[in-house]
Amino acid sequence: VQLQASGGGLVQSGGSLRLSCAASGSFDHIGTLGWDRQVSGNARELVARITTGGATVYSDSVKGRFTISRDNAQSTVYLQMNKLGPEDTAVYYCNAGIRLRGGRPYYTYWGQGTLVTVSS
Repeated sequence: VQLQASGGGLVQSGGSLRLSCAASGSFDHIGTLGWDRQVSGNARELVARITTGGATVYSDSVKGRFTISRDNAQSTVYLQMNKLGPEDTAVYYCNAGIRLRGGRPYYTYWGQGTLVTVSS
């Protein structure tokens, strides 16, 4: 199983970016999907989560500006980021709770990270 993230880049303050993360490989089911981010030297922090039923959770720092969504048919999770500021500069990691075939329990997989840089 692999998670491939894309969509990062350089954007000016106040701008928008859309991150995507697609799961590939052989698995039975994808559960909760999410995005975390990490600034160099700091701990990784939760940005957003979305359950299979579409319930969402956001960190206070992004609430109202970021929107997480999922396309189950494409095994993809998205993060629409609006009104970006320099404080949003970080490496963004997607994650997914995936159940492999054979009745195994869910395990959290991580993408490789995509860098978002917001210039002031």
